[in-house]
Amino acid sequence: MNHSRHHLRHTSRLGRWLPSDPKHLNEWLRDFIEASEKNRTPLHPVIEEFRSMIENDPEMYMYFTQMFEEQPAFAPPPGSGDTKIRDYHQMLAIINHVLTSAPEFNTTAMVGCPINAILDFPMITPAGLAAFLSPKVNAMLKKVLKVWTDYLDSPDSRYVLNTSENGWLSPAALKALHMADFVHDPKVPYFGFKSWNDFFIRQLKPGARPVAEPDDDKVIISACEAAPFAISTNVKERDAFWLKSQPYSLRHMLDGQFVHEFVGGTVYQAFLSADNYHRWHSPVSGTVRKIHHVEGTYFSEAPSEGFDPAGPCNSQGYIAHTAARALVFIEADQPIGLMCLIAVGMAEVSSCVVTVEQGSGVRKGDQLGYFQFGGSTHCLLFRKGVISQFAAKAIPQGRNGTNSPIVKVNSLLAVTN
Repeated sequence: MNHSRHHLRHTSRLGRWLPSDPKHLNEWLRDFIEASEKNRTPLHPVIEEFRSMIENDPEMYMYFTQMFEEQPAFAPPPGSGDTKIRDYHQMLAIINHVLTSAPEFNTTAMVGCPINAILDFPMITPAGLAAFLSPKVNAMLKKVLKVWTDYLDSPDSRYVLNTSENGWLSPAALKALHMADFVHDPKVPYFGFKSWNDFFIRQLKPGARPVAEPDDDKVIISACEAAPFAISTNVKERDAFWLKSQPYSLRHMLDGQFVHEFVGGTVYQAFLSADNYHRWHSPVSGTVRKIHHVEGTYFSEAPSEGFDPAGPCNSQGYIAHTAARALVFIEADQPIGLMCLIAVGMAEVSSCVVTVEQGSGVRKGDQLGYFQFGGSTHCLLFRKGVISQFAAKAIPQGRNGTNSPIVKVNSLLAVTN
């Protein structure tokens, strides 16, 4: 299979999913448009279905026409250039190209979420904000992203697992990934990984992340390898989560599940980087009381944030209420009681795979599930009065956690009263 060269570059933006320098994103988008136009393969049936939905549904036709017409009203950030998708026809052709590609490594600036990059401008227009909240659009996007997931689960996606400059097995990539911490075999092809997704959810070697105070029920550990985004106390049952401050609104983020248990409680949110570990571990010991999956959005972002060249990175509080997500409720030993992990699917291929069952017992540090490619933020919810204090490293640094260091999975996160 022929694959065009995707100029993906490393980035310091939130989660390192898209470039921090808008010029790099602009250059990547220009190159990707050119590559998709040269590679004029027939539209995949799921893309044809997407086109048919747009053209035969009056509401969708209006939104997907207007969002591109409204783009000129949104000036790009200084120095970013002005590469924008012309119309929904070009959008579909480019997404069609994405379906048989996998992210590549580069040391300058990486585009880990290509569909997100493609939709950056249209999704923040008035028509885009409406369209990408639509259940019809998100049902269609789920089908499209399932096709890409299937490709990323296939051996064909391993073409990026090589030792070239843009390969994930290059010396620079192995250093950035801290590959020595993960299970792999450099003596076999592709280091033993069966697909891109198999590589993405690579497992830590035993002992690489020891569990902090495994027998002390007052110690809560980090559920993910993630950088703190926000901590909120005395959270309300309902709040205006779409505003600039993105306050947490329990009834909406919990999809109505056990809401009153958490009113007045605490929310801790942290985001995962593109090149880090993507499995979730239980932050406490207890019993899985309920698992609840929520159908939601994939490319909706907070209107209050305006244009975000790495959208929806700055909208992580907002998407905890709207995005596709999995809720794992755990009845922990006292004094913690009921708590909840919310794994939020962020942008494309946002598969939240739960690997435990309702009613099963878990020990602190046990695996609960994992994100397939795209999932990149999570929340931990605790009842009122449970948290005594968070570890210093768990306190978000900078606006939206821009300067927060990674908190390692299984390490001390907080202690209870």
